[in-house]
Amino acid sequence: MNNYLNTISPYIRVAMDSKITPPYKLERVIFDYELLYVKDGHVIITINDQVYKGKPGDIFLLKPKEKHILEVYGSEIFHQPHLHFDFNYEENSPDIKVCFQKLEELDESSYKLFRKDITNNLPFKIPNYIKLKNTQYFEKMLFDIINQQQSKLPFYEIQMKGMFIQLYTYLIREIFYNNNPHISSTLNRLSEIKDYIGLNIHKDLALAEIEQEFSISRYHIIRLFKDAYGMTPIHFHQFIRIEKAKEMIQFTDYPITQISEIFGFSSIHSFSRAFKKIDKVTPSYYRRR
Repeated sequence: MNNYLNTISPYIRVAMDSKITPPYKLERVIFDYELLYVKDGHVIITINDQVYKGKPGDIFLLKPKEKHILEVYGSEIFHQPHLHFDFNYEENSPDIKVCFQKLEELDESSYKLFRKDITNNLPFKIPNYIKLKNTQYFEKMLFDIINQQQSKLPFYEIQMKGMFIQLYTYLIREIFYNNNPHISSTLNRLSEIKDYIGLNIHKDLALAEIEQEFSISRYHIIRLFKDAYGMTPIHFHQFIRIEKAKEMIQFTDYPITQISEIFGFSSIHSFSRAFKKIDKVTPSYYRRR
């Protein structure tokens, strides 16, 4: 998962705030991805035979080569700010046009333009239909991206990459919380535990102490931490101890032996073992030559 996230370098092909007068119907596939937000109006979107009735506040992620039908109905203007993008810039990214054809209408050369769907590289599936509890933050970020592309200020392309990554992170985080309500409901408690761990980096810390301090069973704490942060609380404690020790090695003249004592290690050997386990190098690697 980390490799997938670390390689994202998006290319925003289209960032548009568009309005459609009903009735309107479009059937097609696309080469890239489209993130569509229903600002106003009503739409029926059929994706691979799955029918979704979109209303204001709904978000749709259309993926490469997925057959979809968009039908605008009712009396209201359909207001749909949307993005077309590649998750990773490719040599032909600037040359790809938005597709408005059905799959069976495409010629053989067009099949080479379909991007690989990488949205399933997370531990959970990113759905086509996304419903957020609060869309205000998402909506603002989306319009900021659209305004950035329209402004064409110097280096706007770099700015848009960062803005898109922020928006995408928000989306997948909200999906993650929706899939794991036991985490979202305990975020404040988890934050308190993290703060407590951060205040105790100058000594060894046992699960029993955390358990007693917060009146939560150690097994529950371990499960919540691993689900939320991908590591146990003791691993997190060791990680921030080593990070702070690394900082002190680089920016002070304290001997490494003294630094190991400051952070509560029983010996320089146990400090070195812990350091190498976390950072893959010995403490002396960070000492100024």
